[in-house]
Order: sequence, then structure tokens, then C-alpha cells
Amino acid sequence: MQEFIYYAPTEVVFGKDAEKKTAAEVRKWGGSRVLLVYGSGSVKKSGLLDTIEGELADAGIAFKEWGGVKPNPRLSFAEAGVEAAVSFGADFILAVGGGSSIDTAKGIAHGTANPGTALWDIWTQKVPLTKSLPVGVVLTIAAAGSEMSDSAVLTNEAIGRKQGLSTDFNRVKFAVMNPELTYTLPKYQVTCGIVDIMMHTLDRYFTHTKGNRMTDEIAEALLRTVIENGRKAWGDQTDYEAMSELMWCSSLSHNGITGLGAEKDFAPHKIGHELSAKYDVAHGASLSAVWEAWAEYVYMEEPARFAQYARKVWGVQEDDDVEAAKEGIRRTVGYFKSLNMPVCLGELDAGVLAEDALVDMAERATGKDTFCVAKFKELHQGDVYEILRRANHM
Repeated sequence: MQEFIYYAPTEVVFGKDAEKKTAAEVRKWGGSRVLLVYGSGSVKKSGLLDTIEGELADAGIAFKEWGGVKPNPRLSFAEAGVEAAVSFGADFILAVGGGSSIDTAKGIAHGTANPGTALWDIWTQKVPLTKSLPVGVVLTIAAAGSEMSDSAVLTNEAIGRKQGLSTDFNRVKFAVMNPELTYTLPKYQVTCGIVDIMMHTLDRYFTHTKGNRMTDEIAEALLRTVIENGRKAWGDQTDYEAMSELMWCSSLSHNGITGLGAEKDFAPHKIGHELSAKYDVAHGASLSAVWEAWAEYVYMEEPARFAQYARKVWGVQEDDDVEAAKEGIRRTVGYFKSLNMPVCLGELDAGVLAEDALVDMAERATGKDTFCVAKFKELHQGDVYEILRRANHM
């Protein structure tokens, strides 16, 4: 193993009826006035929000609802949430939902603890973040892994920029996970989540770092587990075993354990963020739409690494590394197709894009070629453009 520092302090409450322990967790972590952050209202329709609010009320914990989070969470909504939290005197932020609600809650927590400081200045690290409010999570979708990561992403819709922030202040205090809460999700959200889980591991796995066998074994096992249970969930998303495995894989895929000791790449994520910012593409779909073009563009940097992936994850028997690498890419793309996920830009709602749109996204991804994207193969503006061009078909 190579050197690393590992820190994953989030308490996980996992299993059936786990949501009924939410109030006790809030109280345990010092919450007495809670801002409840959630999305479009599905948590209301399902009765989950009523359950949580009942638990909070019975525990004597005051709360205020802040619903309306959208996919690719907006900076402006988080900023308004800061105002609501400050006005309410919130001392704890509770996200009920998936990655978008969690990332919004993290943003609100940072802004509330630092009133008078522009949230975007915090997010772009123009102003150092030195304090935040505690955040808890009731997870309803296996996807982003934000419930155990140090990361969060917000979209500044005013300037069309999707920006991530990594800081230990993004670590939530607890994550309540009941796989049964995922049963009523639209299938598209389930499959986008499957892609996102895989990509959080793949974007760590493709590295030139050597000597991390245990990390590799964990990543490969997680990918095999997601692939197998993703197929089961596609057929029946009320399969508790399948949905529980996906939910736990979601957390492990983004809490750092699948990339310990290695450089992180995250090129598909960075390219996908430009699609999401410009066209409001669902995060998982943005990743599957560019992954094949990225993989085919970079795999010759180290065919043996892609061959290892093909053999360990997909069971490819080919002895030649280049041919094995190609087959691993084909099987990955085939798996995405089997879940009805887009595998090129033309399959997204925006369709095949104009040339100037590709150039604009390549410029944004690289700051007009002022910095490189990724580590496995450093990608300059021209490289990002070429990947997008290769993906730009039906």
C-alpha cells in the first residue's frame, strides 16, 4: 500500500425502519432547531417527511421545512436557504433525499455559520471556510455518495458554472439509510444512481499508481456488486437485498476507501459537470454519455490497467492487454445500454450538439486551457474537445 490519510467520521444508521431513529441522532449531535432540506415533494407524498417531523416533534425538536431542491442543485436556492436558516435560528441542517438535497444542505450549513459571507465565495474558496453547522442525512436514493464524502457540488445558474467543493466541513454527522425508502423512485433515478456509484469508483480506479492491491480489490469487488445488483434492481426495485447492496455501495464508492493511496482522476465527472451546467443533464446520464469516448481516448496510456479492470470486474479471458482493455470498455458501455442509460451525447435530451457548444464546454472545463483536467492522461482544452466530439453522435 502507498501512503494515505483516511478520515470517514460519519455515523451510519442502516436497515429497515432506520428513519425512526432520526430524531435521536439529531439530538445526539446537538440539534434543537432543524432546517429540513428536501426536493420536489416525493418525500411528502410517500409520508416520509411526516414520519420524520413526527419524530422530531415528539423529541421536542423545533423544525422548519425548506423544500424545492432541484437536480443539479442551484446556488440561488441554497442562498435562500441560508436566509431561512438564519431567520429561524437553525443550529442543525437535515437533508431528506439524495445527493442534490445533501449538497444543498451542506451549502446552507456553510452559509448559515458564516452570515454576511457570499456562499459562492466560500464555494470557490475565495474566502476560507473555517466553520459550519452540523448536517444529518436521511437517504432516499443510492447514487451520489454525498452522505459519506467530503464533497459537494452546486450550480451557479447565473454564470452557468457547476462547481465542486471538497472540505472536511462537508462531512455529515450521521446518515440514516433504509433501503426500503428507494422502492418508489422513478426507474431513471435508480439507473442514474447505478452509473454514479460505478463512476465514483472508476474515476479513482484508473490511475498509474502501483502497489495498492487491497484498494484495488475493494474497488473491484464493489464494482462487481453494483453490476450484479444493478441488474436485479432494474428488474425489481423492491428487491431489498439488491437495493440494500446498492445503497451501501453508494456510500463506500465516495467515502475515499476505493481510492486510498492513489491519485484521483475524475475526468468523466469534470466533463459531465459541463453538460449538467449547460443543459441541466442528470448527473448519472452525463457520466454514461461521455465515458466511452473518454475511455477510448485514454486507455492506451496504460492498457494493462484497463485490462485488469476487464479481467477482475467483467471476467474477460483475453490474454492480450490491449484487446482485454477494449473488451472491458465494450462491456461497460453494453451494461449502461442494458439499463437504458445514454452512451453518447446524441442520446441526451439536447441531442447532437453544435460545434460552438463543444468548444464552449472544453473551454469551461479547462479554464480556457489554463489548467489540465485529470491525472491518468492530462487533458488540455483540445483533449476535452476531442472527447466531446467523439461522444457527439447518435
